[in-house]
Amino acid sequence: MPKSAVSLFVLLLLAVSLITACSPQTRPDAMTVVKERQVLRVGTLMNPTSYYFDHDREQGFEYDLAKRFADRLGVELEMVPRFDVNDLFTMLRRGEIDIVAAGIDRTSTRARLFRFGPPYDVISQKVVFKQGSRQRPRDLQQITDGEIVVVEGSSHHEFLKSLGDSIPTLNWRATRDHDAVELLQMVINEEIDYTITDSTALDIQRRFHPDLSVAFTVKHDQDIAWALPQGEDDSLFSAVVEYFGEIRASGRLAHIKEQHFGHVKQFNYVTTSLFIEAVDKILPIYQETFKEHSGSLDWRLLAAISYQESLWNPRAVSPTGVRGMMMLTLPTAKAMGVKSRLNAEQSIRGGARYLERMLNRVPARIPQPDRTWFALAAYNIGFGHLEDARIITERQGGNPDRWVDVKKRLPLLRQKQFYRHTRYGFARGDEPVTYVGNIRRFYDTLKYLDEQGRL
Repeated sequence: MPKSAVSLFVLLLLAVSLITACSPQTRPDAMTVVKERQVLRVGTLMNPTSYYFDHDREQGFEYDLAKRFADRLGVELEMVPRFDVNDLFTMLRRGEIDIVAAGIDRTSTRARLFRFGPPYDVISQKVVFKQGSRQRPRDLQQITDGEIVVVEGSSHHEFLKSLGDSIPTLNWRATRDHDAVELLQMVINEEIDYTITDSTALDIQRRFHPDLSVAFTVKHDQDIAWALPQGEDDSLFSAVVEYFGEIRASGRLAHIKEQHFGHVKQFNYVTTSLFIEAVDKILPIYQETFKEHSGSLDWRLLAAISYQESLWNPRAVSPTGVRGMMMLTLPTAKAMGVKSRLNAEQSIRGGARYLERMLNRVPARIPQPDRTWFALAAYNIGFGHLEDARIITERQGGNPDRWVDVKKRLPLLRQKQFYRHTRYGFARGDEPVTYVGNIRRFYDTLKYLDEQGRL
């Protein structure tokens, strides 16, 4: 064969190989790639709302959602944390991750570049300042005495850029040196004047920093969703759509949201401020006693219960006859071996043992943390009334093993049409709902302060 023919033949082979390699038909779809890799790579932000480590264990709302999705696909989960959302979007474009799950809102700019799954939460965006540091502005036009600082590449940055020169007096800048949580801390420290934050992040941080004050809301009802690459490949996107449809319909999404955020929406400035003051002034007196008698419990949970019960006052007495640090009834105190309910150490020891008893009575199939919330409700209202509420929950089609479902029915124990059909009758069922929510907030604050080395 002539050399020219050989050269032409080789070129044809190379061309065919190149066409075959680039042919869409030969490229496996995203789902096939994930299954063959046996790993789902999920980009996220390292922060208290999305993803973090607690005693070397992966935690966070986005982690729980992503872990359940990976399990559904039958693959391992690899969380890829970053501190900058721009880095995550760059990695998504390059194919270095499969999904961005970071509590990000779907903006018009982002929607042109990426594909968003179904919304699983709705947030608002608020301008925040430190209470007492300045007069509260009512809109952006009134911010004339300070600067707004936001995270570069965030939707807040996108919003401010969209204003252009429409508000000439507005002074703002974007930074890559700090994340959203750090900016809120800088507001508290008066290192910056204002920032814009998402409502969920604000709800969480106000448990530790009650002086974070909302000036006004700049955006309402922003959808939160996972981001995927643009393109014609629907395989992974369809799986995401099906997944969120299933967990929404089954109540699992509401359950996961309740576990992470069900207790943070209610904020009371006075209550939170007084609690943090008591942590500094009163808790040190009893901290070692809580630790000594906590047994199988987290001493910080025990302390949170005690504050809710008595404000850490060992001589507290209620009109119903309960008294002491843990507000024990006389029969409960006797059963727990407490001779003097007004003795702080005896009360704490008795309260700890009683809570352990309630935990042991909760059905073993109920996992944490719901198991603890049920035990706390029983500590407050009695195990019998709790069981009545669980029976009502089941009759109404809810899940009696989920706190998010049962806490909706507990207040029904006040209504005759419901309590007349229960074993233990009338109860102030709204009180344990408030009780558990308050303790969860106090407990989270104590954990945060402990991790910061302030306890």
